[in-house]
Amino acid sequence: MAVASATPPFSPPFLSSRRHRRPDATTLRPFSISTPNCPLQLPFSFNSTPISRRPRFAAEASIGDSESGGSTSVSDDGGFVGEDAAAFDLSDQKLTSWVYFTVILGVVLFVLNVVWIDNSAGGVGKAFVDAVSGISDSHEVVMLLLTFIFAIVHSGLASLRDQGEKLVGERAFRVLFAGVSLPLAVSTVVYFINHRYDGVQLWQLQSVPGLHQLVWLSSFVSFFFLYPSTFNLLEVAAVDKPKMHLWETGIIRITRHPQMVGQVMWCLAHTIWIGNSVAVAASIGLIGHHLFGVWNGDRRLAKRYGADFEAVKRRTSIVPFAAIVDGRQKLPDDYYKEFVRLPYLSITALTIGAYLAHPLMQAASFRLHW
Repeated sequence: MAVASATPPFSPPFLSSRRHRRPDATTLRPFSISTPNCPLQLPFSFNSTPISRRPRFAAEASIGDSESGGSTSVSDDGGFVGEDAAAFDLSDQKLTSWVYFTVILGVVLFVLNVVWIDNSAGGVGKAFVDAVSGISDSHEVVMLLLTFIFAIVHSGLASLRDQGEKLVGERAFRVLFAGVSLPLAVSTVVYFINHRYDGVQLWQLQSVPGLHQLVWLSSFVSFFFLYPSTFNLLEVAAVDKPKMHLWETGIIRITRHPQMVGQVMWCLAHTIWIGNSVAVAASIGLIGHHLFGVWNGDRRLAKRYGADFEAVKRRTSIVPFAAIVDGRQKLPDDYYKEFVRLPYLSITALTIGAYLAHPLMQAASFRLHW
């Protein structure tokens, strides 16, 4: 068993030995709740040249036609029909919008704590986890059940998005989506943190030289595979009207389903490191959920954007780098500039910060006794 003090300063989530149980809560990549977002484009500090594309992207223009299935125009000259991922234009930002975002975030966290997390305040999260735990004495079964419940609710609501938005509006449906998904995600993550060492040990590789660093690097890189819609915080919080985006640049050039790829990276790294049956169960549930999301995501985008999505699909791949290798995707010479943007700089800072905050997060998780 590896000794925590022997690990490098920035070790991956959940890389501690049982004896030290180093906090790992925050690198939990699981359950990044997928939501539409606002494009981000940074024209001021990185001097990046604009990405050649059709004006405002045909896909963006088709959003207003979503009632009838979206745009069906396709560029015959190989031009973009999707949106520029992770672009951020400071001049488009309004101070009042970010004030609203801060207020909404504070209210959401307060309500989540009172209604779900805080046992002393009558939060029902513990009762929910206890009810699921009562089905089986096996931590593996409970882990799979919690993941399955989250997946059904999360993907189910995503599949009902078009009908739901027509019924109650984009903002109201976003509030419903997040209000139901977020508590279930928190419960599943906390249960994993608290019980990740309670399974049957299948292998023990923590003493293998270099494995600790490899798992940390895999975990760190996996967060760069977040779906670009995650960056649109104003849409996530329903400050801006949420939209279903058709992205085409940045990480989408590498894989059309970056969230799935990142989740697989995270799960494999941590399953190899922890090496027990609970980690295997969690990985099976999470990877299965994201593989379903590949099919469901393509289905929903095809329904919304029609021929525009088919054009993006032809130029991209599910398997990372496959479209680049077979020549369907041509990377520009300055492709790296599509990552030298504020969202990815923020991910770098937040991922490192989250690792450093592991002691606080793991301690908070243990206090819940879920």
